[in-house]
Amino acid sequence: MSLTIKKIEEKALRLPINQRALLVENLIKSLDTEEDTNAEELWLKEAERRYKEYKKGNIKTRPADLVFKDTHSKLK
Repeated sequence: MSLTIKKIEEKALRLPINQRALLVENLIKSLDTEEDTNAEELWLKEAERRYKEYKKGNIKTRPADLVFKDTHSKLK
């Protein structure tokens, strides 16, 4: 990892969580070079389906901090 990227990462990690989320969203959007007009609609339907299953108690959940901790350790 270059020094510049490391400095950007350090600064980004000091941002409030809502600003980090917005930054991530914008970075991911910048990687999406193909226009998929149905993607957002499909993701919305999937999110609604998952939420309904969650409310019914049909899926197991984990605290977000554990999910992020596990993910971070796997990416190192």
